[in-house]
Amino acid sequence: MAEILDMVRQNGDWFYLITFVWAALEGETFVIFAALAAQRGFLNIGALFVAAWLGSFCGDQVFFFLGRRYGTRIIAHYPKLQPKFDKAVGWLEKYAAAFILSYRFMYGIRNVSGIAIGMSRIPWRRFAILNLAAAFIWALAFCGAGYLFGNIFAHLGKHREAEVNYEVRSLMIAALGLFAAVIIARVMFVRWRNRRDQAQVAPPDDVPPAS
Repeated sequence: MAEILDMVRQNGDWFYLITFVWAALEGETFVIFAALAAQRGFLNIGALFVAAWLGSFCGDQVFFFLGRRYGTRIIAHYPKLQPKFDKAVGWLEKYAAAFILSYRFMYGIRNVSGIAIGMSRIPWRRFAILNLAAAFIWALAFCGAGYLFGNIFAHLGKHREAEVNYEVRSLMIAALGLFAAVIIARVMFVRWRNRRDQAQVAPPDDVPPAS
């Protein structure tokens, strides 16, 4: 176990990449945990904040451009998203700037909101500016929450502090494993879906080709 913990400390830079990716998707919980790890000395809080900020910004820009280019097809292909999409559009029509600055904090509609905004008539430059500011606020809020949580633990005494350090290290190992598992599962799912789609469009073997 000691060797694994040393490996986590030496390869902590991976957590900045993981933070970037999870912030791009919807990773509030992970950002808080990573900030807690930064307060314990395993990560640099400044680099962590930048990773969370840029990850959140880039992720929502991607969803915005997906909405602008493929929004109608995405909603048609995933009809279960329609209620969330309608809710996001309703708020967007009433409070455009305020909604862009705050939808990150609304559980369950963040990615759908990016698509909805992309399908609106809001210029991409305006969205990019507001998105940059919103991502800054989001990263500051959750990095600050995790770091503050770590400060609370720092006043619990040396014995409890040692236990917290061990728990944080263990969670870092678990997070690395979970991230790898998610990536592998995603790749396998995409391959399986591609094979299924190809099998559905392929003609049966007993049907002769058209002349």
